[in-house]
Amino acid sequence: MRIAVVNRAAFLTRPEYRGLRVVAVLGLVIAWEALARTGRVPVLFLPSPLGVLAEGWEMLRSGELLGHLTASLQRLVLGFALGGAAGVVVGVAVGFFAAAEAVGTPLLAATFPIPKIALLPLLILWLGLGEPSKVAVIALGVFFPMAINTFTGVRQADPLLMRAAVAFGARRWSVIRKVILPSALPMIFAGLRLGAGTALLLLVAAEMIAVESGIGFLVLHAGNLMQTTKLMVGIVVLSLLGVLSHWGLGWLERLAIPWRASS
Repeated sequence: MRIAVVNRAAFLTRPEYRGLRVVAVLGLVIAWEALARTGRVPVLFLPSPLGVLAEGWEMLRSGELLGHLTASLQRLVLGFALGGAAGVVVGVAVGFFAAAEAVGTPLLAATFPIPKIALLPLLILWLGLGEPSKVAVIALGVFFPMAINTFTGVRQADPLLMRAAVAFGARRWSVIRKVILPSALPMIFAGLRLGAGTALLLLVAAEMIAVESGIGFLVLHAGNLMQTTKLMVGIVVLSLLGVLSHWGLGWLERLAIPWRASS
């Protein structure tokens, strides 16, 4: 019996394989470098990783890369924060209040399938060519996965816990803060992960229109000038931003939901 319990626990334990992750990334980079060194693919079409690294270092020393990265991070952080906060508020309201659900569910269902980048010309018409339209399209892209995931998490909250809280005298907002939100946290963080990826996609698209700084502008400008190595620097930076956001959100999730990480 004890052996069966141990085997079941070992089966349910999910190994992290951190070393395998590093090997996979290194393997991709080595394969890329090997292909570039064969000379079968011109440098114009595929620069080597070492060439990209050298170009990125020069751009960093000159301040060019830092300027583009700073501009992108300002838009990304502001849009992500606004869209995420609005999504949580709307998701909680729609999931908890019947009247809000009656109004919000059809509106979300009708507007969610619209490609957010298709709204950028309209946002530019409303907000102008400056920063507000760029931040707004990122916020919209983050809002919908956050609202839908938060709504799902709220609806999955244990009704027995809510009834127990009410029986002990908890008011409506106390129930939301102490029961609903903790129960919805796993789905909220799932929405944050989806929103982070969407935010990066929309950031690049937004920075290709009427801007003079940002990683998206760097990628477009370098592509127009056939500066493939600079273009690859921008792509690598975007990939690193995606990895850092994934790790950062995972770290925040472990802090916010310690019982989930230890289970």
